[in-house]
Amino acid sequence: MPVVVAFVSQKGGVGKSTLARALATFAAAHGLSTKLADLDAQQKTVTVWQHNRAGHRLAPAIDIEAFDAAKAAVAAAKHCDLLILDTAGKIVEGTTEVAQYANLVVQPTSPSSDDLHISVLLFLAMERVSIPRERLAFALCRTLARREEKAARAYLESFGYRVLDGAIPEDLAYREAMKVGKSISESGRKGLDRRAHGVMADILRKAGANIDKTPTRRDR
Repeated sequence: MPVVVAFVSQKGGVGKSTLARALATFAAAHGLSTKLADLDAQQKTVTVWQHNRAGHRLAPAIDIEAFDAAKAAVAAAKHCDLLILDTAGKIVEGTTEVAQYANLVVQPTSPSSDDLHISVLLFLAMERVSIPRERLAFALCRTLARREEKAARAYLESFGYRVLDGAIPEDLAYREAMKVGKSISESGRKGLDRRAHGVMADILRKAGANIDKTPTRRDR
């Protein structure tokens, strides 16, 4: 059975699908057989991204498939090393099921006070339906300064939650990369790629997945 990482959020625009795509490209480039399941029946964001990526002939190719439920995605990925579940940009009836299958549930959040508040409420709600706290982790995204990142991290950790190492800053280079089917792990800017790689590596560590130290495949 694969290691399962689920990305969830209470609202759109905080980086959920962005992180899911980045983890898929990072893991595949480091030798993991990876499947990315698009569980957003309405928007299908990562499915559209896959077509864009294929159109630009980028490697590694990412196995992406749309599913109506997490159970079907898990069954389809039983021979993979890693299954990534990208959920809808809001909490729906199937979100609890998704979390129950996951080795790690990652919730991205910006450092704004509004986003931090509702993000904590979401994880508290998951705990009330028996999702263990040790399987929950925050990812800080869209940061503008180190001091902002530090303050947001301290706030989330004050509730006893884990926060992934590093953060994803707000940067135009990330957006430009995604326009052509790349992920934020493939921006071509060494400093930015290093930051994204750090977050992705920590996700895999916390989920219990092993990766090679050196990428086995690179973008063409």
